[in-house]
Amino acid sequence: MDETTFSCDPESLEDDTNSSRSKFDYATITKDRDQEQNNYLIRKDGKIYAGAHLLVDFWGGKKINDPKEMTAVLKDAAREANATVLHIHLHEFGGGGISGVAVLAESHISIHTWPELDYAAFDIFMCGNCHPEKAVALLKQKLKPSRFSVNEQKRGVVG
Repeated sequence: MDETTFSCDPESLEDDTNSSRSKFDYATITKDRDQEQNNYLIRKDGKIYAGAHLLVDFWGGKKINDPKEMTAVLKDAAREANATVLHIHLHEFGGGGISGVAVLAESHISIHTWPELDYAAFDIFMCGNCHPEKAVALLKQKLKPSRFSVNEQKRGVVG
């Protein structure tokens, strides 16, 4: 189901509960929603698609099992990629690993670590005017893995 959110200064709204007149032009809303969706499609290398999905493996990274550090790193990586952080949640396991996600307006960045393997898996999925490769660069800079790999998938190819 489509959801539309309106935001404004509540004090600037008039009470029109007895008015039969609609405050919003729904044809304009539909047009704006279609335009907004087109703005979030990626046009690159002759293709049009919904999002870039990077699967990133880090071996030997620093502080990959520190929840406070990872919260800050996920926030910085999202901002570096021009993404909007909505929420970050990390869970620390008793054995030292962590799993978590930065929920973005443009999708997500997730992390799963295996301390016994000195390994972290990141999943970076973004749409629109974001640059997930910049998130990877920041993760590399901050976490300093001894080796890494990145695989990209184009999601929702429409043209």
